[in-house]
Amino acid sequence: MAQAKQYAALPYMFDAGRLKVMLITSRDTGRWVIPKGWPKTGLSPHQLAALEAFEEAGLRGKISNVAVGHFQYRKLMDDGSKVQCDVGVYPLLVESQENDWPQKAERDWKWAELSKAANLVDDSGLADLLREFKPVGSKRRKPK
Repeated sequence: MAQAKQYAALPYMFDAGRLKVMLITSRDTGRWVIPKGWPKTGLSPHQLAALEAFEEAGLRGKISNVAVGHFQYRKLMDDGSKVQCDVGVYPLLVESQENDWPQKAERDWKWAELSKAANLVDDSGLADLLREFKPVGSKRRKPK
């Protein structure tokens, strides 16, 4: 099985002092995931993660250039093959969500506290990362 690299954003905010993360549905299976994508020429991993957060959920904010961790999963490709993906995860302090974005009609989204989010995702590596996530140096405010 081939091995590939992807980069993801972990969108988070504080709502009434409670840490919440945003999950979105995948386009193919409808599973709860975080925004992620394949590397693109000219974009650093954290820039790519921020772009995916906008394209998949309309999110804008401050992305860290330091990954909080990574997880692995098997991606089913259009041709039926499977690729083992290693996903670097970059925290995104969400400042706003646009009214419209490229994949708005293709995905659902929800904010959830870490423990609930960890229970909603299928991937055990992502669930572990969510349970252990602790943002550093963030402002405690709800996005616009």
